Amino acid sequence: MRELLDPMFDSVGTVTLNVLKALNYVAKGRVNTNQLVEQMAVVGADSMPLVLMVSMISGSVLALHASEKFAMTGANEYVGALVALSMVREMGPIMTALAIGARVGTAFSAELANMAITNQIDAMKMMHVSPIRYLFMPRLLATLLVMPMLTILSEFTGVVGGMVVSWWTVKIHPHLYLSSVWHFVKWYDIQSSLLKSLVFAVLVSAIALTIGLQTRGGSRQVGLATTYATVWAAITVLVSDFFLTWMLFGTRFEVY
Repeated sequence: MRELLDPMFDSVGTVTLNVLKALNYVAKGRVNTNQLVEQMAVVGADSMPLVLMVSMISGSVLALHASEKFAMTGANEYVGALVALSMVREMGPIMTALAIGARVGTAFSAELANMAITNQIDAMKMMHVSPIRYLFMPRLLATLLVMPMLTILSEFTGVVGGMVVSWWTVKIHPHLYLSSVWHFVKWYDIQSSLLKSLVFAVLVSAIALTIGLQTRGGSRQVGLATTYATVWAAITVLVSDFFLTWMLFGTRFEVY
């Protein structure tokens, strides 16, 4: 058991230490604006089509199932609430994080792993240039800044997709749909969604970047690094989502 737990705790400690070092550079104002803007474009603008497509499909599928079942019981006014709460509380943050992890996380790990196996990381250290400051920190900060915006956009797109599908399938009027959304979705739900997006941003980017920095060997290890980054980012996002949901909503009861 110890042989299994020790590497896991070492990895958690390394990721945490790298994040703290990066945040220390941010607190000191040692941020390269050009690098940050470049990475924000990679994480945000380049990932937007994928995020929009995934969220639109998610909201549409939710509405497709809900519209059919609710129409049978005469509860059409709750379709918008179900889709919106599902998107805001769960689907929006999770789908955005998984999409960013699959697209950007793999790119981060592959880029840094390729630099590591070609000794570029070691060369930076020999010249007293911190890889955390020049490689890790801009990508982490860019993901932190962009992920909440992508999450809100994802949730909005999913709700709109659900509205279109519910109107197309069982003729639920958009006014009834949006009234349900407005009545049931509270500001607390949006705040919780943003909190989740920040946690997921740290997990997805920090894990991918740390795996990339620690890669050694040849081209085969670069492929393994991207695989590990995708798998572990997805696992940590889903596990952390359970605990965040439990803390934010598990003991909170509200009568609407």
